[in-house]
This record gives sequence, structure tokens and C-alpha cells, in this order.
Amino acid sequence: MQTVSDDSFASEVLASDKPVLVDFWAEWCGPCKPLAVTLGEISEEMGEHITIAKLNMDENPQAPSTYGVRSAPTMMIFRNGEVVASLVGLQSKSKLVNWIKGAI
Repeated sequence: MQTVSDDSFASEVLASDKPVLVDFWAEWCGPCKPLAVTLGEISEEMGEHITIAKLNMDENPQAPSTYGVRSAPTMMIFRNGEVVASLVGLQSKSKLVNWIKGAI
């Protein structure tokens, strides 16, 4: 799992040649912590098909504002520079895997 920022968002997410799931999270967000563990496991299992990245919303307000992110955690899958799927809140690993497979 990689970390992206407002500065690296365009090059690491929008210009990526494979789909990127961005986890918009914050330190104060309780559900973000267990979600990060689950996304780490999914990253190891599905890393050849999708890149999983985290973006701290408090430190990087530009990207969340651009994409209308209002709550944490919010996950968005980008493909060819466009949002193709989004999901809000803590989800089970099986639901996340199915959601990712459906989007990529």
C-alpha cells in the first residue's frame, strides 16, 4: 500500500496505468484504522491488478475537495484518470474484494 498526497495525486493516481483505489482517511477517524489493515491485506493479494493508496485528508485537503469527499473513510477507484466507483464507511473484506473486482 502506498501513500499519496495532493502533490503526487496526479502522477500516482490519475496517470497510473492500472486502477488505483484511494482510501481517503484521517487520524481522528476510528473506522479508518481497521479499514487500513483490511486494505493492506487486499493490497498484498490483489496488488498485480490494482494499486491501493492512502491519502490523509487533513494533511491533503485539495484532492478530497476536488472529488467531493465529505466523510472518512471514503474509498474511490480511479481508472484512466476517472472515478469509476466509490464507497463510504467501514466494509468487510469480502464486500471490498467484490466491489474492487466489479470496478476493475
